[in-house]
Amino acid sequence: MPELPEVETIRRDLAKAIINKKIVDIVIGKKKLIKNSLKTFSRDLYHHKITQINRVGKLLIFALDNKKYLLIHLKMTGQLIYQHCQTIVAGGHNYPPLGLCLPNQYSHIIFTFADHSQLFFNDQRQFGYLNTVNHRQLQTIVNEYGIEPLAKNFTLASLTKALANKKTVIKTTLLNQKNIAGIGNIYADEICHEAKIKPQRTTNKLTATEIKKLFLSANKIIKYAIKYRGTTFSDYVDSQGAKGNYSQHLKVYGREGKICLSCHQAKIKKIKIAGRGTHYCPHCQK
Repeated sequence: MPELPEVETIRRDLAKAIINKKIVDIVIGKKKLIKNSLKTFSRDLYHHKITQINRVGKLLIFALDNKKYLLIHLKMTGQLIYQHCQTIVAGGHNYPPLGLCLPNQYSHIIFTFADHSQLFFNDQRQFGYLNTVNHRQLQTIVNEYGIEPLAKNFTLASLTKALANKKTVIKTTLLNQKNIAGIGNIYADEICHEAKIKPQRTTNKLTATEIKKLFLSANKIIKYAIKYRGTTFSDYVDSQGAKGNYSQHLKVYGREGKICLSCHQAKIKKIKIAGRGTHYCPHCQK
């Protein structure tokens, strides 16, 4: 699933490509991907310009010139691909590969702009969604999200408060978007490893020192993942030839059975936590 770094990367890339472009056509192939009525969805978007692209957690927020907002969540296998002549900006899940002709069988929603460029919402498993909302509705949705690494409200004090009295294991706590926004399976494993904390530890048993390590680790991992354009769409190349390559920096995720890159002693173990594959080093993490 695309996580905060991947979604932030596509947000930045799309902002350079589609700001102030007017939507002149919308093709909806899968109605179930639209959360509000098709009539409302179309009315809110047709002949309106995208003025800004923001994000909260893994949710993309496209501000429109009619004071409405288009929300797009990629969920597990969603992709956003912008195409204009030879220019392609893409992000999201790494399948189907970018080389597949557009539109293809996974192109369920297609936006066409006044200059004939297009934005494709692809989703192999169809868990993603699109929705249009007004400002009040947007605020209600945003308020449901927890604090977010690198944001101003992500402080040691706010993290300590978010983790207080949580009896779930730390991996599950990190994945809960109401606690901390934007962290998914990959970065939860990497953050726990960086903090030297086993992901199966109970959250309310963490010491103040360990919470501080989590705080520093979350900021460090997310910052570098954004710098290297994320992990899950490393196959994609944008119009400048840049591509995601944080996968080369992963210390535990996807490295089951391999020697830990930190201690060079133990092999990375993989266990299940709440049905999610979880990687950690039994020597480094306590």
